[in-house]
Amino acid sequence: MTVTTIRPAAPDPRTLITPELHARLVARIKVEHPQQAHLAEPIMDQVLAFLSACATRPNAHLSPSELVDIGWHTFILYTQPYAEFCDRVAGRFIHHRPEDGAEGGTKGGCTAADTVAVMRELGLPVITDLWSHAGKCEGSGTGSCSQCHQGCTDSPTK
Repeated sequence: MTVTTIRPAAPDPRTLITPELHARLVARIKVEHPQQAHLAEPIMDQVLAFLSACATRPNAHLSPSELVDIGWHTFILYTQPYAEFCDRVAGRFIHHRPEDGAEGGTKGGCTAADTVAVMRELGLPVITDLWSHAGKCEGSGTGSCSQCHQGCTDSPTK
């Protein structure tokens, strides 16, 4: 007997927050990052997909791309809705843990390219243009550093 497990389709990450909160976060990205204003809405959508992946894989230390990190930083500023989101979606607070160091990057965490692979595996939407430089480090040739400009990862620790 063969048993096939079908993973239910991942919900649209945008449905994880209210349309009003989504609009507020998008508006703030537009104001604080005018050079990325045309990407504010997809950035926020990818933040929600990224955080969904973090919730599902709590020990993976997933990393956002530089553009997605803009949205994560924005969401964190709204501490109450962010904490409520984390509790509801992950059952825990999804901590933002920047790695300090001269070159940034992650110490023991996934690269943004690894994060994209996990998101795809989980059936979450990936907007390739927002992750296009994921895992490609100028001059390193290894593709082993995060594209988050501060080397940010999620952290399951309290």
